[in-house]
Order: sequence, then C-alpha cells, then structure tokens
Amino acid sequence: MEEIPSKNQMQTTPSVTSGQVQRARVIPTGFLYLSIVYVIWGSTYLAIRIAVREGSGFPPFTMAMTRAILSGALLLILGVLRRKRIRPSREELVVLIGSGLLLWTGGNGLVTWAEQRADSGLAALVVATTPIWVALIEAMLDRRVPSLRLILALLVGFLGITLLSVPTLRAGMRADVIAVLALLGASISWSTGSVLQSRRPVSLAPQVSAGYQSLIGGIGFLILVVAFREPKPVPTAHAWLAWGYLVLFGSLIGFTSFVQVLRLLPTSIAMTYAYVNPVIAVLLGALILSEPITLWTISGAIFVILGVAGVFRDRSLRDRIVT
Repeated sequence: MEEIPSKNQMQTTPSVTSGQVQRARVIPTGFLYLSIVYVIWGSTYLAIRIAVREGSGFPPFTMAMTRAILSGALLLILGVLRRKRIRPSREELVVLIGSGLLLWTGGNGLVTWAEQRADSGLAALVVATTPIWVALIEAMLDRRVPSLRLILALLVGFLGITLLSVPTLRAGMRADVIAVLALLGASISWSTGSVLQSRRPVSLAPQVSAGYQSLIGGIGFLILVVAFREPKPVPTAHAWLAWGYLVLFGSLIGFTSFVQVLRLLPTSIAMTYAYVNPVIAVLLGALILSEPITLWTISGAIFVILGVAGVFRDRSLRDRIVT
C-alpha cells in the first residue's frame, strides 16, 4: 500500500509552479534566437556597405525599401500558410506602426544611408551605443537611475568596440559629420522601437508581427525615395547578391528572431547583440576574407565579452531582488 505523506511532509516538500516551468522553457529558447541574431546581424553591416557603396547602382532608400517590402510580404504569406492570425487589433496596429517606423525607416534606414559615406566599422561602433540608449530610455520610463553595475558593463562593452575599431580609426574613416549624426540617430531610433515593442508586445505570431513591421518600414522608405528623388536602380552583380542576403538572412531570419528575443528576454539582454555583432564580423572577415586578427582585435573582443557578461549579471541580480 502506498504511504500517504503527512501534512508536515506536504508543507516542506518543494513544489514547481507553472510559471517556473514556463520560464525554464522560455529562457533557453530566447537565447537560441539571440544567438541567431548575434551571428546573422554581425554580417549585415558588410552586406549593406556592398549594396550601397559608390558604384553599386543601388540608391540607399530604394535598396532598403525593396528589401523591407519583399521580406514583409513573404513573412505575411508564411503566416497565412501556417494559418496564423493575420488581422491585428487597433492597439496592436498602433504598436506595429510605431515600432516598424522606428526600427526599419529610422534605424535601418539611417544606417543604410550613412554607409554610403561611412565604413562598416564606424557604423558598428556608433550603433554599439544602442544598449546604452535602451538603458537610459528604460530608466526614464521607470523613473529610476541605472545601477552602477549596468553602467559599468555598458561602458566596458563600448570600450571593447572602440578597441576593435582603433585600426580603422587610425587609418582614417571615409565619413563626414552628417553620416556620424545619422548613425547616432539610427541607434536612438532603433533603441526606442525596441523598448516600445518589448513593453507593448502584440499577440500576433512572430513572423506576422515582423511582416507588418517590415511592410510599414517599407512604406516609410517609399516616402523617402520620393522625397529625395532617388534615381532608378541599376545594381551590380555584387550589389544584387548583398541585397538577396539581406532579404533572406537579415530580414526573414534575423529580424523574426529579434522579434522573438524581445518577447522572451529582457530588453537589456536583447540589446547585447550590438556589442557581439562587431566581434562576429571580425571573425567572419578572418575566416572568409583572411583579414588579420591583431592585438587590438583580441583586446576588443575580451572587453566586449566582459561587457556582455556584465549586462547579464546585472539583470540576474535584479531578478533575484524582485523574486
């Protein structure tokens, strides 16, 4: 006969809540999507540079518009085929419009425009300030001062990005003040859109949400194409290849994964991709293009990893205090 536990035994036996089980499943999945963003978006700066550099034949906003509209349409078609809910509510539509314009037209658009004049290394350096802007925006929304640990971690990570970029900076950058300001504006716009999407999540499937945001961003690009009277595109073969890579990997896979990351992980952790992407770019350059790995590269990578670890550590300590 099976022994029935006593009342005291029942009270002292630890139990696992449904919330804990859900959290145990959500966090590993979130980190899986974050690793995809780390790797794929680490290569997009180079692809954008190839697509819009002088002589490529692709005007920047035209390139971004066609990329965003095509990827958005494909994502929505995928949602229909998978029988996902397509029609957003009025509240969801407001969030999708806001985040789509901030992430795509403001964030991606300004980076694409700036990389006509700026090297991809400088673009990665300036966009690496994204986690700092996110921390400041969230602190203002919550009316709190960022912890000293978080500030230190962000500064250490930014120092790593600076070290990675020293060789390029010493060689001289093909950029003007307007390009730098555009990259800074892109970082702030992307940060704002990320915080909006994280704090006002929609219940649509990730590919559907990403599809709407891409289409809305594409409409924003269309307005810019008309406003700036961009010429008819005549892309080179290399520009077409870079464009195709950006559509398939940067948008369809990368952006959908980023939407998932914002749903499953805290924004401060999601934004660590801005520190890791340049490291990934250096490694890919060494493996594929035989680019040298210098002492600056190694030192920068170490500081980047320390910065990312610091952000994770700060969030972990905050979660323990809350629970």
